[in-house]
Amino acid sequence: MEEFKHLVLAKFKEEVVIDDILKGLEKLVSEVDTVKSFVWGKDIESQEMLRQGFTHAFLMTFNSKEDFISFASHPKHAEFSATFSTVIEKIVLLDFPAVLVKPVPPPPPPPPPPPPPLPPVANPPPDA
Repeated sequence: MEEFKHLVLAKFKEEVVIDDILKGLEKLVSEVDTVKSFVWGKDIESQEMLRQGFTHAFLMTFNSKEDFISFASHPKHAEFSATFSTVIEKIVLLDFPAVLVKPVPPPPPPPPPPPPPLPPVANPPPDA
């Protein structure tokens, strides 16, 4: 079964306290079990011409499209969306099945344990 992604690109209105919105979004995803993972970021590198005014990206991952549908119809999502929509100047939403091209490599194996200590060397008898 392939993962399903929910990508939001947003430009907030000038007077918006973005930290309050982010806290609300983080609370939402922590309370809805069908959200597998959530990441967000603020653009700091793109040229204005290329980002077209969008400043923030939000990406949620779900185990399936059905999990996304469950999230989208969840009462907490509806409540948050009502608030979120009032602070947005511009938005793009994309919902899509993920196509994995390059998987995350597995972590390296742990280092081998140190060798056991050598037994003590017996002192040779003194010369007579």
